[in-house]
Amino acid sequence: AGEEGGRRMQSRFWPLPASRRSAVRDRRQGELNMVLAARRRGWVIVATFIAALLLDIAPLPSWIVLFRPEWTAIVLIYWCLALPQRVGVGIGWSVGLIVDVLRGALLGQHALGYAVIAYLALKLHRRIRVFPIWQQALSVMVFIALHQLLVLWVLGMIGQSRGSFAYWLPTLSSALLWPWMFAVLRGVRRRFHVT
Repeated sequence: AGEEGGRRMQSRFWPLPASRRSAVRDRRQGELNMVLAARRRGWVIVATFIAALLLDIAPLPSWIVLFRPEWTAIVLIYWCLALPQRVGVGIGWSVGLIVDVLRGALLGQHALGYAVIAYLALKLHRRIRVFPIWQQALSVMVFIALHQLLVLWVLGMIGQSRGSFAYWLPTLSSALLWPWMFAVLRGVRRRFHVT
């Protein structure tokens, strides 16, 4: 009776034959390996942020400095739209703090703007992803304008307000650059299978 009960319990918990159980176990292990491999490709996301930060601080001729796009914000928006489960508000805040340090700005002013951009991109990512590229560029322009408005607000609070129209030129250049940055970053994501 004891053997019979053991067989019944075994068949209840393992209704599959042994060969089928090993196939299921192998498939689960393969899925786990794929997930871990995708997580290991997080270095690609970090590398794109590092490249954007380097472009943010790269020296430019004086006549073009006013048009310098918000490279880091563009990369943040892309990753929030493409992989909202991996890049979020915390990443936006952290990258913003790094931008504050690199630019010698008040600690937290860009972090606030990037956190708001990340939040909005995450909240609206399903809608924005189906937009045509020119509507995505307009959305990027609005996000970056909001970021710059928050930075301007912080600068105004500490008495360093910038009132010229040239302050808003990076918003326009970032929106114009979006289609190319989108294509490049999507190519990188697909090339390295970042999920």
